[in-house]
Amino acid sequence: QVRLVESGGGFVQAGGSLRLSCATPGIILSTFWSRAMGWYRQAPGKERELVASITSGGNINYADSVKGRFTISKNNNRKLVYLEMSSLKPEDTAVYYCAADRDGTKAAPNDYWGQGTQVTVAS
Repeated sequence: QVRLVESGGGFVQAGGSLRLSCATPGIILSTFWSRAMGWYRQAPGKERELVASITSGGNINYADSVKGRFTISKNNNRKLVYLEMSSLKPEDTAVYYCAADRDGTKAAPNDYWGQGTQVTVAS
């Protein structure tokens, strides 16, 4: 079972920034580069939604609501995935989940999931 571990969530004022990290101890280093990785979020009473994803080829996809404010990146040597969030809004409040997929071309990776990290943005 592939394990994903998110960190970096917290409480921030509107307009602030946070960086989420996703460690992937369950993915073998030699295969990490081939995975599609992504970040999802789920707010109370809402469905989980894709926030950003990056394929093995480096193709990046963002939800319209975060374009220009969030940046996804991955470090293949350290097996880490990041989500840099800036100009945060109260509507960004949610539990953020890291996801990985064996299919590196997937724009919406969903094979494996982390436990989530809470992001709360105060107005």
